[in-house]
Amino acid sequence: LLKANKQLHHRGRAKKSQKRKIPTTHIATAPKQLWSWDITYLASPVKGQFYYLYLFEDIFSRKIVGFEVYEHESGDLAANLLQRIVMQEQCFKKPISVVLHSDNGAPMKSQTLKAKMEEMGVISSYSRPRVSNDNPFSEALFRTLKYCPMWPSNGFKSLEDARAWVNKFADWYNNTHRHSQIGFVTPAQKHRGEDIKLMANRKIVYESAKQKNPMRWSGSTRKWEPITIVTLNPEKQEIIEQLIAA
Repeated sequence: LLKANKQLHHRGRAKKSQKRKIPTTHIATAPKQLWSWDITYLASPVKGQFYYLYLFEDIFSRKIVGFEVYEHESGDLAANLLQRIVMQEQCFKKPISVVLHSDNGAPMKSQTLKAKMEEMGVISSYSRPRVSNDNPFSEALFRTLKYCPMWPSNGFKSLEDARAWVNKFADWYNNTHRHSQIGFVTPAQKHRGEDIKLMANRKIVYESAKQKNPMRWSGSTRKWEPITIVTLNPEKQEIIEQLIAA
């Protein structure tokens, strides 16, 4: 009877559920292949007033390749910043295009930014709607930034103050902070490819120390090998191997 009266379809007031595609898997085997970016709020002493940090990160090396602090969110500002970063990193229309991943915010999907990405030869990639896990690298970087001991808990007094603080943080993060996910080297070292030699030297030092005093280790020493593959939104292992082979 329901079928005859065409009442088997969705009839409630709630929005009909939709199937979401699995996010595209991207693999980086070197710097300047896969970037992630997002915008986060920087509080001020005035309630309800914020500054907006635009932050671009190279997923392979974890290096902050570009940032800026503005007073509002805008696709035009993001497009100008992206152009500056692409020129700075010398990625303009390279044989292997840079993939830029982001969430679905208004500045990220603005026509101005999309036109600039097409002009610069940058490929767009987006998270699924309302799924923050699809953009984990930017989220992790924002957590490091806001849980930093230097973070001003009372907010930034001015736009210039916010820019100066972020500039200092980016310098520390890129050149001093030894990132655990890239083998305890700095993002700048990883970006320049210096981690291969550093890892080899560390392995020699640890093996030598173990021979001198084997009681310090119950098993083998730490595995000092450079990270060669970084995956964004990984799928099953066999699919990843196919992507790498391609």
